[in-house]
Amino acid sequence: MKIVLPNSVSEKELPLQLNISFQKIFVLFEKYANKEFSNHPYHASAREMVNIFKNNPELIEGFSDESLLEKHKEQINLLLEPLFPEPLLLNEIKAASVPFSFTSFKFTERFKNILKNAGENYELNVRNFENDDMYIMACTFILSFLYDFNVDLKRPFYFNIPDNTTGTMKYYRATFNADFSDIKATENAPTITDKDFKELLNNFDNIELWKEKFPPNSYIFKGFGLINLFDVTAEEVLSSIKANLLAGDTQLLPKLQNNLRDFYSIKDLKLGYSIFDNINTKICETVVKKSNSIILNNLSEIKCDSNYFCSGILQKVFKDHETFIISDVEKYGLSTNKNPFYQNLKLLGIKSIILIPIKATNNGDLALLEIASPRAYDLNSVNINKLKDIIPVFEAAVKRTAEERQNILEATIQENYTSIHSSVKWRFYQAAEQYHVDSQTNENAKLDEIIFNDVYPLFGQSDIKGSSEARNNAIKEDLITQLSLAINVLKDACKSEDLPIYDELMFRVAAYLSEVKKGLNAGDEILILDFLKREIYPIFNHIKTINIKLSEQVDIYMKRIDSELGVVYEKRKEYENSVNLLNDKLAKFIDKKQIQAQEMYPHYFERYKTDGVEYNMYIGQSITKEDSFDDIYLYNLRLWQLQTMCEMENVAFAERKNMIADLQVASLILVHSNSMAIKFRMDEKQFDVDGAYNIRYEIIKKRIDKANIKGTNERLTVPGKIAIVYSQEKDALEYLKYISYLQSKNQLGKVESLVLEDLQGVAGLKALRVEVIYHKDFNAKNTITFNDLIKEIEN
Repeated sequence: MKIVLPNSVSEKELPLQLNISFQKIFVLFEKYANKEFSNHPYHASAREMVNIFKNNPELIEGFSDESLLEKHKEQINLLLEPLFPEPLLLNEIKAASVPFSFTSFKFTERFKNILKNAGENYELNVRNFENDDMYIMACTFILSFLYDFNVDLKRPFYFNIPDNTTGTMKYYRATFNADFSDIKATENAPTITDKDFKELLNNFDNIELWKEKFPPNSYIFKGFGLINLFDVTAEEVLSSIKANLLAGDTQLLPKLQNNLRDFYSIKDLKLGYSIFDNINTKICETVVKKSNSIILNNLSEIKCDSNYFCSGILQKVFKDHETFIISDVEKYGLSTNKNPFYQNLKLLGIKSIILIPIKATNNGDLALLEIASPRAYDLNSVNINKLKDIIPVFEAAVKRTAEERQNILEATIQENYTSIHSSVKWRFYQAAEQYHVDSQTNENAKLDEIIFNDVYPLFGQSDIKGSSEARNNAIKEDLITQLSLAINVLKDACKSEDLPIYDELMFRVAAYLSEVKKGLNAGDEILILDFLKREIYPIFNHIKTINIKLSEQVDIYMKRIDSELGVVYEKRKEYENSVNLLNDKLAKFIDKKQIQAQEMYPHYFERYKTDGVEYNMYIGQSITKEDSFDDIYLYNLRLWQLQTMCEMENVAFAERKNMIADLQVASLILVHSNSMAIKFRMDEKQFDVDGAYNIRYEIIKKRIDKANIKGTNERLTVPGKIAIVYSQEKDALEYLKYISYLQSKNQLGKVESLVLEDLQGVAGLKALRVEVIYHKDFNAKNTITFNDLIKEIEN
């Protein structure tokens, strides 16, 4: 009979005195040895067993000296035979054992073989169970056995047992049968009350409290138990894979490789991982290490075509996204004329391999899981089915990793490029991807410059006319109110206290008031506010103490002052609220229209809010990597812009009734015939024209809204009309067609052809200025459709 004594058993402190006893087995045999069972098949053998017990009374009374197990091993082995039926000895993993110490004896043959394969130095210990945990577990055992207090602490025992024949680890879950056990309290054992029980439930981690209620060795355990092990390697590997994938540290692949080695019992199994780039039809390495991929074999990438893979892999893995198994690499080499993929596997000493494609992104990118063995048929079409429960875990992890990678790229773009329009985001992803690849091997890696060549610019603005004058008038009115309120307080103070200082201050405030009414100059507001804070407000603090009426007067003044700005902020607030309302309406309108415009042909669009709304658009082949650009898309976008400007004018006109300040917009379109290059400026985090020749376009954009009609003082941009600025006659002819079309739709009226005064650094500009027809019942939802625009272009 095999006996296993844990080395640490004497060091464990428990509330139980552990005594090995076979009394309950004796009672059972004594029953069948009785005369009333004389005809029972067990009767004769039971009588022999009873004699063994009578000749060895310590087997009934119990003993703590574990050396007696060796002394009585033949008798114990015989007594326990009925609990270990011979037909199950090679199947069950079972042993007789003492609870909490795991002193074990009488093993099944299968259990013996498992321990033999584990090696001589292996000790049977429970995984993740500290001494305190075992102590508390023993206490709960006593609570349930003696006091009928049900404590749900059925924490399973697990054993990790190495298998030296395969070089892998096996995992077992244990169940314990305590039917042959008994527990009695000693005189040193405190009685456990309901109050004690509840206190213990609320203090699970308080080991000192448990030892107070259950002092060490205060109970006596007599008997033994039966421990059964169940192989849970598959479940444990699955759980470990999940945990490792969630942790996702730098040692992830070696950990997963060890998991799969245990799972398949192949000590030299290899695990690889690579990415299939669907856009460029290539397999590339992961960003962790080049050695991650078996397929690549230290190459940075390979082209996925028939020059490398066989047609079966190309179809099944990369098109159908199904698992592919090669059980015998040599046989595969003969059938594929020893293609490069076979040569690579042979070079690595791989004789069987599984390729598992996992969808990584919505654009068809795949994560390719590679599991390989140096022996043929180690991996085959039968045991590949063991992976059915594991593959979904990898799929979830790949999805999470893809999302995290996407977030990293997004963060790189946001940090280095700011918010990017969807039409050009692909180029920024490309640059960010290249940067992260380069940074793995080059500490001085740099981000690519983002340049789009041969694009056509479109610029437009809906400017709030006279916004500067309106803002100044609002400031002026607020200052007049504030100074008048200050004079009122000082006047009332003079009535209560006849002090000359009040008259002098009133004189100075009145002087400022007089100047403000005449008009504001630069710096006047700051000068006046500084005067009030320095000389008036300290006097107000004194005035408040004179009497209640004056205190109320000062409170009236202070209530009119904005708490954050320290000024009367009434007319300015009305003006700014009106500006914000109008800006929001115009911005939301063009943003909504842009969704439709992008459907026609992808183009770059950026919008700014100032006193009004202005925007830039760029269209051309380089903006998109897929569609083929044609001039018709440029013409259509120009017509869309003009028609949208008509509608924005109507939006602004309809909004006048909702604004306290009566604001109007003046609209402008700048036409540029030639294509240009735009470049993303890293310092400014925005696109700008690239090249000295194209700078002229930016100069015109900044100055054109201040242009006058030649020979007059009249501004080009006026409310109620759209100004279309151009320099070449062909542009005028093109836009006259669009104007004629929109006139037929009753959106535009009379047209003026104008020559503009030269601007600083710019000469020779002309303009068409066309009247906007406003509609009282204008509905932003009912506008001209793209089909209408396209029909007009084609005509």
